[in-house]
Amino acid sequence: MGVRGLQGFVASSCPRVCTVVNFKELAEQHQSKHPGCTPTVVVDAMCCLRYWYIPESWVCGGQWKEYFSVLRDFVRIFTDVGIKLVFFFDGMVEKEKRDVWVKRRLKNNREIARIFQYIKKHREQPSRSMFFIPSGLAIFTRFALKTLGQETLCSLQEADYEVASYGLQNNCLGILGEDTDYLIYDSCPYFSISELCLDSLNTVMFCREKLCASLGLCLADLPLLACLLGNDVVPEGMFENFRYKCLSFYTSVKENCDRRGSIILAVADHIAKVLRVYQGEKKLEEMLPLGPNKALFYKGIASYLLPGQTSPWIPPKAKAITTLHMQVVSVGSDPESKQQSPESSDPESKQESPKSTDSESKQESPVCTDPESKQESPMCTDPESKQEDPMCTDPESKQEVPMCTDSESKQEVPMCTDSEIKQEVPMCTDPEFKEEDPMNMEPESQRQVTMVTDTEILKVARAQHVQAESYLVYNIMASGEIECSNTLEDVLDQALPSQAFVYRPVRQRVYSLLLADGQDGASCPPVQEWFVYSGNPLTHPDLVRPLQISLPGGTPSLKLLWLNHEPGTQARRMEVLLACFDLSSSSEELQAVESPFQALCCLLTYLFVQVDTLSLEDLHAFIAQALCLPGKSAGQLADLQLDHVDPRAVQLGSLLVRGLTMLLLVNSACGSPWSTSDLMPWNLFDGKLFHEKYLQAQKGYSVEALVEQNRALLTHFHQLKSVVCKACQREDRRIASRQLWQPLHSAMESSCACALSDRQVEEAERPLTAPCLPVAWASCSS
Repeated sequence: MGVRGLQGFVASSCPRVCTVVNFKELAEQHQSKHPGCTPTVVVDAMCCLRYWYIPESWVCGGQWKEYFSVLRDFVRIFTDVGIKLVFFFDGMVEKEKRDVWVKRRLKNNREIARIFQYIKKHREQPSRSMFFIPSGLAIFTRFALKTLGQETLCSLQEADYEVASYGLQNNCLGILGEDTDYLIYDSCPYFSISELCLDSLNTVMFCREKLCASLGLCLADLPLLACLLGNDVVPEGMFENFRYKCLSFYTSVKENCDRRGSIILAVADHIAKVLRVYQGEKKLEEMLPLGPNKALFYKGIASYLLPGQTSPWIPPKAKAITTLHMQVVSVGSDPESKQQSPESSDPESKQESPKSTDSESKQESPVCTDPESKQESPMCTDPESKQEDPMCTDPESKQEVPMCTDSESKQEVPMCTDSEIKQEVPMCTDPEFKEEDPMNMEPESQRQVTMVTDTEILKVARAQHVQAESYLVYNIMASGEIECSNTLEDVLDQALPSQAFVYRPVRQRVYSLLLADGQDGASCPPVQEWFVYSGNPLTHPDLVRPLQISLPGGTPSLKLLWLNHEPGTQARRMEVLLACFDLSSSSEELQAVESPFQALCCLLTYLFVQVDTLSLEDLHAFIAQALCLPGKSAGQLADLQLDHVDPRAVQLGSLLVRGLTMLLLVNSACGSPWSTSDLMPWNLFDGKLFHEKYLQAQKGYSVEALVEQNRALLTHFHQLKSVVCKACQREDRRIASRQLWQPLHSAMESSCACALSDRQVEEAERPLTAPCLPVAWASCSS
């Protein structure tokens, strides 16, 4: 994210913009200037995921115990020097940035294909140069940080805007991230996460004033520069010809400056010597080739304006066609407040929130201290500152509509057949959300619209979203639109379906629960899903209709599930949760399993019912690794050495982790019948440990060997296996063993083994002296 080419330009051509600083020293200086105020660093967590994920193994599904220990050390080091951390996560993708999101997802698809090609050729994990973050990393990082006692917030819009707003309004020590948009926002100082050395707490600070001095600009010009260069709002190609003209007239190109750097200098020179000179005499649209892109361009500039800030580059009339970010309340504000304006500071903050003011203002502004000169320069004096789906054709729209397969009927049904529904989902206006100044936004954006009308329930969902206590629930209820990024899936392995399809029936039942709220789910509008899977060009969302939950007496209301604390409500929540996974018939057995394995058994049962290519060996590996995980330290897991890396096991690991995120979604929607800790991967899954158990199971290791000769774990193993197998059998799913013998073994031998009882299979697995001997074919019939 950020401004195209600005990071490289600053590093190569503007070295004075980058200054090495020490967080401990900055914190001491901050405390001396603001007695009684805790130095606070606001962290753009999405920028830090790659920095935090340092475990050597990443391709197997995630080394979650190791990762949790890294986060714990990170928090401890800052806490030890008296610095408070506030973490922000992206809560949704804004419509203006959907195209950028899609381009990155398609690019990631190509990267993932190369990863699987490498694994198949070399039978090992690729180097770090091909690193791809494990599935669900951002989601589980939220909950990890909350577990560590950190203030963790989820944005109601693009996170970088809320990070910059929070930093400005709460007089923060600085922003920690890796996004050049933070050089454009007029907020507190911006520090680099990639340059952070935890041992010394040294990092690089980027100073906006020095950037402006290098470019001959003022702070008010930076948003304009960002839009002319191209960012996540304004496409890079929009001003390509304009930049070329600027370059052709620019005669002061620096030596050793690459083409991109020269373009930045040329555009900045044009702003300073042409646009600013004629500003007032001519309108900006007369000086720039805006054409039909005028509204988008002004939106781009406005996207950098924090609460209380204005821009001299946006004429008064343009305000009526500009949707400012102020239409959505900042997550730092009171979720109970009915006034949906981010201009109000955090009511919990005891400090006065400084705001950037106009250049003529005499008010104090945040400052950027140059460690070399020891002098303070104004931070801002002018408030400027970021498997294909089958298709059907709608006879009226003449457009192809993606199809959704009903998992219960096994027939294809249209995701959306209503001719009125096209690509936009009908929504209801939430009266709880107040209107903004009509001069500051487009007419269609003057009201916050939602998929539900119950303002009390929506307020609860919003508060849980902001506090990072739920997953996707508020997005579904507020906008009817959700997305899921790339997963390590082998597009050439047709035996394993994409996680997007495997878990779709679960999501459909959740849609019914959240949108129908105890009524007939068939009347609910479809939800727009932006899910990455093979063959999906992401040109439009899949329109997925809710699926009615089957429960005796009907589905309870969200007020009962979320707000009722009477005895018996918890049992009702669990009943609905199991119904979302279509496992009501196995409720008694599943609920008899102790935590956290109850959630695991629920997920495994659902997986094995949905995916008939999963084998008994796969089940053994999943259960064995979960049972062995608590007894292993992060160091022991890091020291595990794999014989080789199997591409199928890689995909299975990601499939299970995505399943854990679905558990989070369902648990949140049902009022949290399970403790969140029971759903966390560091308590249930380790990628490398699973891979080891998978390879052993495929070689025919006995169950005793899989649980490392631990008799207590062996008993537990058979209990969990029995629960899953019985629940699957109720759904007419018999889990068969994968054939490990050579082709010379006859089909008769395998068919005889298929008839073995569980006890016979266990006896066949019993020998401890030859753990590598393959066991016979078997089916799970218990």
